[in-house]
Order: sequence, then structure tokens, then C-alpha cells
Amino acid sequence: MESAATRRDFIATGAAVAVPFAALAAGAKPGTVAPRAGLLAGKRAVIYGAGGAIGSAVARAYAREGARLFLTGRTLEKVDALADELSGSGASAKAAGVDALDRAAVERHLADVAREAGGIDVSFNLIGLGGEQGQPLSAMTREAFALPIDNAMRTHFITATAAARYMEKSGGVILALTAQVARKPYVASGGFGVACAAIEALWRQLAIELGPGGIRLVTLRSSGSPDTPGVAAAVSAHARSAGVTLEAFEARIAEKTMLKRMPKMAEIANAAVLAASDHASSMTAAVLNCTCGEIAD
Repeated sequence: MESAATRRDFIATGAAVAVPFAALAAGAKPGTVAPRAGLLAGKRAVIYGAGGAIGSAVARAYAREGARLFLTGRTLEKVDALADELSGSGASAKAAGVDALDRAAVERHLADVAREAGGIDVSFNLIGLGGEQGQPLSAMTREAFALPIDNAMRTHFITATAAARYMEKSGGVILALTAQVARKPYVASGGFGVACAAIEALWRQLAIELGPGGIRLVTLRSSGSPDTPGVAAAVSAHARSAGVTLEAFEARIAEKTMLKRMPKMAEIANAAVLAASDHASSMTAAVLNCTCGEIAD
């Protein structure tokens, strides 16, 4: 018969994403880094696009939860500054300049990480996909439409398959971020919605191939965080196309959600912590709905 203590343990586990229970940090062996306490204690995480708004938000959340971070970006100065900030707070963070669209650069970096850390547990690609928004497809060139799709498939294929080769023996988690346009079309979203749908399809294919090795594939689907500069720029383009102010267009989006608001970057980062943690160990080929209820699953 289930005991009261068992029920309390279950409730505590289910609530861990909101109120993390710190894990005890194990003593470090000579030449290794002692893990900090948290949901990601000791997990070796590679983040691409770490210098961007959402990338840095995820990095800060992972640092808070004890991950050992390997931060990458094309602009090394921004990634260096973030690594210095996190290291100053007691986290383990190392920066590197890596173009996540360059297969050779990604593979060289992962080889360095594996030599230093002994393996990779989490890979999260958060680079921008580029492309135009604000015009109907009939007014776009094929090249402009295809740009975010090509970038999405290239970078996510490169980083996910490279990470998988280091996770084959011990398992791991490979994460991606998409938007509600992957499933719910928006007028004048250009190739971005198709790119997001393609990422989710790629993740399902990788999940069935990599699952036997204990590798999980999870996508976080947002409805756009208004405190992210890139989202603000895209929403501004849609607002201009619709002939309304930015504030009016954001209000329209918020009104379509069940929570009557858009998700903040910190909320997406917290969901990314859960997805990468052992509390989500049964979750793969999954899309976490972080849209504040714009989409009902």
C-alpha cells in the first residue's frame, strides 16, 4: 500500500521544476570539477548561440542548477563575457568561438570538450536562423524563403548528430527551440514556420534512431518571448504588415493564449532545465508546449 512518505516523494519530484531540490555535490577527484548542487548537477552541457538573449538565459539557468557549461557562439567576446559572469558566481563555464553552421568547427569543439570533460550530456542549439518576416510568400524570393529552412536543417543536423556520436555509450539529451508557427500558421511568417516544423520532424526521426542508446530528443515550442530582441523585431515586422502598433500586435497574440500573456525568457529557460534533467528521463520525441496556452495539446 502506498505510504504518505511515498506520496510526498512523488509530489516533491513533480514540483521540482518550480522548487528545485538541491542534490549533494560529490567530492571531485584530482583534475576534475566538483559539481554544484541542482537539477543538472555535474551534467556537461554544450550551448550553441550562448551569447544571444535566449542562449544566455538558458546558460544562466543551467549554471544555477549545477551544469558544467561549454558555451559557444560566433562572437567570442559576448560568449567570453557570459562565461566570466557565470564563473564569477561560482559556476563552471568555458567559452569558445564556434560557427554552428560549420561541421568541422563543431566537431573540433566537441572533441576538445570530450577530452576535457570526459563526455557530453546535453546539447542545445539556440542560434538564430535568419530570414525575412512581414511579407506574404508570394512577394518573397525563393532564396529569402529558403534561408531559415536551410540554416535550420544544416545547423541542427550538424550539432545533433555530432553530439549523438559522443552520447552513444552513456546517453544524453539533445534539445531544440521552435515556435508556435511550427504547428499554427501565421500570415507573413516567411520560411520561419516551415523551418520550425522541419526541426520538430528532424527531432522525431533522430529520437527513433538514437533512443536505443539512451539519447533523448526534446523540443521546446514557444509562442515568442517579448523580452527577446529577436522576437521583438519579428513582432514589429508583423505589426507593420498588419498596420498596427507593436503594443497592439503583442496584445493580439496574448489574447489568443489561455494565460493571456506571452512566455518570458526565464520561463523558457526553466523548461529547458526540466527537459535536460533526469526528472524528464522518460521524455523523448516530445514537444514541450511553452506557448502559455496559445496551442492546446
